[in-house]
Amino acid sequence: MAALSGMSYLREARRVIDIEIAGLEAVRSQLNASFERAVDLVVRTVESRGKVVVAGVGKSGNIGRKIAATLTSTGTTSVFLDSVDALHGDLGILNDGDLVILLSYSGESEELLQLLLAIKRFDVRVIAFTGKTKSTMARASDIVLNVAVPAEACPFNLAPTASTTATLAMGDALAMAVLKARGFEKEDFARNHPSGLIGRALLLRVGDIMRSGARNPTVKQMATVKDALFVMSEAKSGCVSVTDGRGRLVGVFTDGDLRRLMTDSEKSLHLRLREVMTRDPIRIEGSALAVEALRLFDTKSIDDLIVVNAKGEPVGLVDSQDLPKMKLM
Repeated sequence: MAALSGMSYLREARRVIDIEIAGLEAVRSQLNASFERAVDLVVRTVESRGKVVVAGVGKSGNIGRKIAATLTSTGTTSVFLDSVDALHGDLGILNDGDLVILLSYSGESEELLQLLLAIKRFDVRVIAFTGKTKSTMARASDIVLNVAVPAEACPFNLAPTASTTATLAMGDALAMAVLKARGFEKEDFARNHPSGLIGRALLLRVGDIMRSGARNPTVKQMATVKDALFVMSEAKSGCVSVTDGRGRLVGVFTDGDLRRLMTDSEKSLHLRLREVMTRDPIRIEGSALAVEALRLFDTKSIDDLIVVNAKGEPVGLVDSQDLPKMKLM
């Protein structure tokens, strides 16, 4: 068996990807009113407390697991049903009012056709993902979504490649359209992913992660640099919020500001903060989502973020060093 050169490997990879892109473009062009009816059917099923049951066999079964997982994570209750196991007891997962999505490119898979006969005993609707819209499975389904592709990427046109990619893309399209139709928001997504980075960033508020009380260093603008250093040391902080006579935030003084001052003279320690502070520092309210704080750290290249209340008073501090401990970075 002759080996390909490195350049031939790249050529082969590009050939495969080109074929899969062509398959996706074909599926996109085949979208029609059936897709809209499928979205409406999924939404009605979920709103009536039903669930989506996805079934497939072989490579289509692997794709089906991913489609079911995507639907579930975006707020549409869904489970994957192995078509073989279904005929040996697992069909008990199906209830009247559920929606079944069957995946078979040929539409003639024996296991799925047997399953189709079994589920007809239930009061359920069926959506078929298939490349053969005149197949037995398609004719027995309520809605057919066409995932036909011009060719597989396999040089023998046998191994499911472009067709499984197209089926997965159709599943993603259905899940995202349902997400929008149901008004699913970022906060809803976070509730389904509470232990992940996205979930923590979207569920937590700035007020949940900020340093407050004794750990929130604050001084008046008439205080000296030396006074500020003492407060920063007590709070073990790299900055201090500077306030006016009414307690409102007017500036910030950081250890970076101190290093720059100390290059001049020790007399700098006796300067008033209003002379050396950074005015109008970046701030955020405690009610903001933690993800907004993350965005400010990323875009503004800051180490500390001051938290203010509605009156503009500094009530807390978010230190970038705390974020990894909270698994937010």
